[in-house]
Amino acid sequence: MAQDDIPFEGTVQETMLGPLWARAKYSQLYPELLDDQKAIEIIENINYDFSKIQEYLGEWRGLGLLARAKSFDIAVNEFIENYPFATIINIGAGMDTTFFRVDNNKIIWYDLDLPGAIKYRKKLLPESERNIYIPKSALDYSWFKDIKFEPEKGVFFIAGGFVYYFKETEISSLIIEMAKEFPGAEMIFDTTSKLANKVINKRAKKAGENEVRVHFGVGNPTKVFPKWSSKIKVHDWHTIWERIEINSNWNEKTISAIKISERVKAAKIVRLKFIK
Repeated sequence: MAQDDIPFEGTVQETMLGPLWARAKYSQLYPELLDDQKAIEIIENINYDFSKIQEYLGEWRGLGLLARAKSFDIAVNEFIENYPFATIINIGAGMDTTFFRVDNNKIIWYDLDLPGAIKYRKKLLPESERNIYIPKSALDYSWFKDIKFEPEKGVFFIAGGFVYYFKETEISSLIIEMAKEFPGAEMIFDTTSKLANKVINKRAKKAGENEVRVHFGVGNPTKVFPKWSSKIKVHDWHTIWERIEINSNWNEKTISAIKISERVKAAKIVRLKFIK
């Protein structure tokens, strides 16, 4: 793969390349946290100046992306142990590489994202027989019919860096319909608090962005999601760093920021189960 074959531009750089770059850089430094060889391989083949992404993310946000990925990997692997032939759907996939870290050579994996995002993804990660792409908005519920699955084999959804970019009404409508269409399935995603969203939006405005960047904020998940539908149950939730071991070699500012964000529960991992 020639480096100059892969052009990236516009908003693609932050939403797609940012998390990919973070997983590649920090998994090389701290493989005990996350070992993402596919991300490393891809980054090595992209002719792109990552300095702005590095400056924007920094170590704290970069490691946070690894903590999210680690939490997702643990949940997916746990699910696959019980359902080795599961169907797994990655909502808002971007350049996510979870499939390559958890694949047991039996699962069927769908990556769902907007047509433009899928176009970029295909240039770097071609589809395969068990890794199928769906170029649609998650809010276009017609994608439900694109998923071929057998309920008894298990269905699991992941959605990293997704829900807070939408309004609560949009996310609640989506998850309510998913619960109806995929009874018995499970879903894991990350959320941010309302306070964290205010900080993010203030920072974005200061950087010159005119539109609100994030919308849906979550306090206590058990007081939010079950209210949407009797078919939605909170299976598990925790703050993003709660189950991750902090490395004393990380920058002092990074460790301090992690402790502060944990104290105010700024970011969380939520796992739902859709009741049959």
